[in-house]
Amino acid sequence: MASSMGSRVNPLLNTLPHYLTWRALGFRTICSGRLGFAPQSEQQLVSESPVAGTKVLETFREEFEIGSRLITLETGKIARFANGAVVLGMEETKVLSTVASAKGDAARDFLPLTVDYQEKQFAQGTIPHTFMRREGAPKERELLCGRLIDRPIRPLFPAGFFHEVQVMASVLSSDGKQDPDVMATNATSAALMLSDIPWGGPIGMIRIGRISGRFIVNPTMDELSLSDLNLVYACTKDKTLMIDVQAREISEKDLEAGLRLAHPEAVKYLEPQMRLAAKVGKHKKEYKLSMVSDRTIEKVHKLAAAPIETVFTDPTYGKFERGEALDKIAQDVKRELEEECDEESLKVLSKAVDTVRKEVVRKRIIREGLRVDGRRLDEVRPLYCEAGNLPMLHGSSLFSRGDTQVLCTVTLGAPGEAQRLESLVGPSIKRFMLHYSFPPFCINEVGKRAGLNRREVGHGTLAEKALLGVLPPEDDFPYTVRVNSEVMASDGSTSMATVCGGSMALMDAGIPLREHVAGVSVGLVTEVDPLTGTIKDYRILTDILGLEDHLGDMDFKIAGTRKGVTAIQLDIKPAGIPLDIICESLEPALRGRIQILDHMEREINAPRTRDDGSSPQLATLKYSNDALRRLLGPLGALKRKIEEETGARISVSDGTLTILAKTQPVMDKVLEKIDFILGREIEIGGIYKGVVTSIKEYGAFVEFNGGQQGLLHISELSHEPVTRVSDVLSVGQQLSLMCIGQDVRGNIKLSLKATVSQRQSETNDVVEGSAPSMKEAPKYWASAENVVNEQEGGNATSEELSVKNYEVGRAKPSTSSIPSILIRSAAECEEEEKSAGLIQHSRSTSLGSGDSKADHKSKTLSQKSQKFLDTEVEDHVTAKSLKLGTKVTAKVYQIRARGLVLDLGGGLRGMYRFEKNGKKDYEIGDELRVECSSFTSKGIPVMSSLMDDE
Repeated sequence: MASSMGSRVNPLLNTLPHYLTWRALGFRTICSGRLGFAPQSEQQLVSESPVAGTKVLETFREEFEIGSRLITLETGKIARFANGAVVLGMEETKVLSTVASAKGDAARDFLPLTVDYQEKQFAQGTIPHTFMRREGAPKERELLCGRLIDRPIRPLFPAGFFHEVQVMASVLSSDGKQDPDVMATNATSAALMLSDIPWGGPIGMIRIGRISGRFIVNPTMDELSLSDLNLVYACTKDKTLMIDVQAREISEKDLEAGLRLAHPEAVKYLEPQMRLAAKVGKHKKEYKLSMVSDRTIEKVHKLAAAPIETVFTDPTYGKFERGEALDKIAQDVKRELEEECDEESLKVLSKAVDTVRKEVVRKRIIREGLRVDGRRLDEVRPLYCEAGNLPMLHGSSLFSRGDTQVLCTVTLGAPGEAQRLESLVGPSIKRFMLHYSFPPFCINEVGKRAGLNRREVGHGTLAEKALLGVLPPEDDFPYTVRVNSEVMASDGSTSMATVCGGSMALMDAGIPLREHVAGVSVGLVTEVDPLTGTIKDYRILTDILGLEDHLGDMDFKIAGTRKGVTAIQLDIKPAGIPLDIICESLEPALRGRIQILDHMEREINAPRTRDDGSSPQLATLKYSNDALRRLLGPLGALKRKIEEETGARISVSDGTLTILAKTQPVMDKVLEKIDFILGREIEIGGIYKGVVTSIKEYGAFVEFNGGQQGLLHISELSHEPVTRVSDVLSVGQQLSLMCIGQDVRGNIKLSLKATVSQRQSETNDVVEGSAPSMKEAPKYWASAENVVNEQEGGNATSEELSVKNYEVGRAKPSTSSIPSILIRSAAECEEEEKSAGLIQHSRSTSLGSGDSKADHKSKTLSQKSQKFLDTEVEDHVTAKSLKLGTKVTAKVYQIRARGLVLDLGGGLRGMYRFEKNGKKDYEIGDELRVECSSFTSKGIPVMSSLMDDE
C-alpha cells in the first residue's frame, strides 16, 4: 500500500525543483498530472505520467488583461506539427491559428500568402443546416475575416521572401459575445512569432466602440449593436498597419480621438507574444530571398529612367496609352540586355523595371509636387454623375471619376427575401446587400468568371458599410435592398466610386437616405532614409490613380457624408506608417469628399417619387394570422398559384403580407385576388367583385369578399325593367357590385345598376377594390408607389370616425356619396377596438362570418338593431326634409372611436363627433336630442348635441 502511494506521489515530487526554479525567476507556474491541479500559470511542465511509457504534453501560457477582459495565449498542447500554433482565449471564446511554410521555393516574384479563416458550427454546439450537414464553401464573413488577418501581417514579411506561407485560423468555441476576427489576428501574430518563418512582428489588433460618446475597448456584440463606431486597428509598437471602420457619421475629430486611444491598447498585445516567443519560439530559418542586385538596378536605371520620365511627365497619356508606352520601354531594355547576354538581369527584368518606375514617379511627386496625369496633389479627377439612367429598374445611376466608371442598380424586395446568415456572431439576417462585380473587360483583359472573389467581397463590403450608416431604420423601411455595382472601367478607387453611385441609385429608388454618401481614396508617397528607415519627407495624394496605388505606400479609402465618416479601409505596403500621417490624411479626404458630394447633389438631392404605373410596386398589408393561413393554402399551394398567375412575389410573416409587383396593373391584379380570398371590411357604398353562384326568380346570389354571400335583387340589375334574371345573368359570371345595405334578416344587399350610375357620374369617390380587411392601411414605399395624398375637407367624414389615418404613401380608402357604414362581425370589432384601447364599447352589425360563435353574436346584435329601428321616434325626417338647424331625436346606431353613427329615422344616418371633455359612454339605443349643424362633402349630415349634459 505504501509502495502504491509512493508511485503516485513521486511524479509530483519530481516537478518540485522545476517549480522552485521558476518561482525564483518570477514566473507563476503550476504542474498538472493525475492529481488534476487547475492551470493558473504561464507555463505547464509535466514529467513522466503515472502510466508507464507515456508523457504529458507541455503547455505554455501567457495571461494578460485588455479592456477589463482576461486574455490567454497558449501553445504546446495541440497542433504541435505546425510551424507555429497558438490558441487565444477571451472568456469562453477560443481561436486556434496555425502557420506553415513550404519547403521549396518556386520561381516567382511575389509572396504567395494564403489566409484561411473558418467558423464551424460545432463551436456553438449546433449541426449545419446544409443538406450534407457539413460546412461548404467559405462564406462571405469567413472571406472578410481572412482579409482582416492578411492585411496587417503581409507588409511585415521581408522583401524578397517569396516562399509559400499558409495561415489557418479556426474558431474552437464561441459564446457569441466576442467577435473572433480580432482574436484570430492576434493569435496569428503569436503563431508567426513562434515559427521559424522570417517576419517583422509582433502586431496587435484591437476593436474600439463608442456608446453615448464614450469609447469602449473590446466591446461585446451587444455593445456593438448600440455603438455608433466599430473601429478595428492594427499596429506595431510605433506604426499603424491597418484600419477598418464602420461608423454612423462620426466626425474626423472624434475618429482621430478613437485612433489615438486604439494604438496604446493594441500595443498591449505585443509584450505577451514576445514573452511566449522567448520561451518556446523557434530560431528563424535562413530562407533564400529573391532580391534584385544593385548592379541590375543601376543598369536598368541608365537604360530606362529617361524614357520612363518622359512618359510620366506627359499628362496627355491615358491609362492604356501610358501602359503601352511603358511596355515598349521594357522591351527596349530587354533587347539591350539580350545583346549583352546578361542572363542575371533578364531573370529579374520586370521587377527591376518596376523599381525604376517607382523611383521616377515618387521622386517627381516629392520634389515637384506633380502627379502622373498632371493634377495637383489635392485635386480630384473630373466627375460625371447620372441618376435614373435605367428607368425600368427600381433605382439606377452611373458614376464616373476620371477613367473609373461604375454602374449601380437597386432592387427592392420583400422582408422574406433577406439574406440568411449562419454565423457564430452577429445578426441572423441581412436586409441590405451590396454586391460588387469586377469583370475582366473593365481593364481590357480576358478572364474567367468564377465564384466568390476575396477582392470583390472586400470591396463590396466596404461600400456596404459606408451606405448602411445613412439608411432609414428598419421600422420605417422594412424591405430588403440589393445594390449591384458593376465596374465598367477601372483606374483606381472603384470601391469609392461604388459608394457614390450606390448612394445616387438608392435615392433614385426613393429610399429616404439621411444624407448622400461619397468616398475618395487618399495615397501617400514617402522618402525614407536608407540607413535609419525613418521618413524624411512625404506627400499626401487625393483621389489616387491605379498606378499611384501600385507605386505608392498607402491606399486610404474614406467614405462619409458632409457630417462625418461612415466607413474606412486602410491598406499599406511598407512595414507601418506613423499614426500622425494617418490623421493628417483625414483633412484632404474631407475636402475631396465634399467636392464629390456637390456634383452628386446637383444630379439628385432628394429621394424620388415615381408616379408611372410601369415602375415596380411594393405594398405591405396587415392581416390576422388566420387570414394569412387561408391565403397560403395547404403547403403554400394557394400562394404559389397567385405568384404563378400574376408574376408577383408574396412574402408572409407574422401578421404582415408583403407584395412585390413589377407594375401597377400586376399589383392591382394581386390585390384583387387576395381580396377575393381573404375578404375586406364590407362598406356600404363599396364596390366588390363577385361570382354568380345561383339564379332565382327574384334575383341572384353572388359569392364575394372571401366566400360571403349577397343577394342581387332583380330590381337592382338595371335601370331598365328586367323580366327574367337569366336574361341578364348566368351562373359563374363575374360582376362588379355595390353593397347598398342589408335586409331585415341581416342579408347583404347588392346592386349592379348602382355601379353603372357611379361610372357614368365619373366621380373619384369610389375606388374599385376598397381597402383590405386589416388593422392598418397598406404601407407603400415612396419610390415604388404613386403617393396618394388624402384630400382634406372642411368637414369630418365617416373615415374620421373609423380610426384609420391614411398618411402619405398609404393606400387611399374607397368612399362614396352614400353614407359609409362599416359592417363587420361583433367579434372582429370587439377584438380590434378593445386591443387598441380606443373605446369601451364595440358593437356592430354583422354581415356574416365564418366563425359560428361570431355568427351567433352578430345575429343577436343585428336583431337588437332591427328592433330599435322598428320603434317610433318623435321626429320623422327624410333626406329631402333634413336641413341646417333641423332638430331631431336620434338614437345611437353605432359607436366609433371618435364619435357616433346616429339613426335619424326613416333609414337616414348622421354623424355625431365626440366633444372635448364631453360624454363618451354611450350605449346602442341611447336617445339624444341633436341638431343638424352641417353636411360633409358627401352629403352626410353632421349633428351637434342640444343637451348641456351631453
